[in-house]
Amino acid sequence: MATPEVTSLAAQAQFRCALYARVSTKDKGQGYTNQLNQLREFAARQGWTIAAEFSDTVSGGTSERAEFQQMFQAASRREFDVLLFWSLDRLSREGAFETLQHLQRLTSYGVTWRSFTEQYLDSTGIFREAVIRFWPWLPNRKRFASASGCSQAWPQPGTAARA
Repeated sequence: MATPEVTSLAAQAQFRCALYARVSTKDKGQGYTNQLNQLREFAARQGWTIAAEFSDTVSGGTSERAEFQQMFQAASRREFDVLLFWSLDRLSREGAFETLQHLQRLTSYGVTWRSFTEQYLDSTGIFREAVIRFWPWLPNRKRFASASGCSQAWPQPGTAARA
């Protein structure tokens, strides 16, 4: 009889995966091709089938992004099982609360998610709930908070949150 962890890994190998990539601007020589290439390679190594790819060339400071919205529509229809993104700041730069709301929305649709560059941001495994609950205390939290302009959004460990 298979253990739950082995069963979980076997189920993950059959995931339908969607990729999300984003860059802020076209005129600075940025492109999302490198992100997508690495995400495709990673998905292939996991044995995941790529069901969809979504990419935006716009600021992540708002959720009013065409492909971002299409990704959520596809997630709500369960067209994929896991969303793979380059890093959390490529998914959203709206601030900590809004970003967590996006991750919760995916979870509510039954879609797991995973960051390629931030290995601890992974809801595909047995620690999916712990990831959200303990994210404020993870080592790179300050980097994300600073980059997204939400450095005051999280209480420091051992302190009370501001009202």
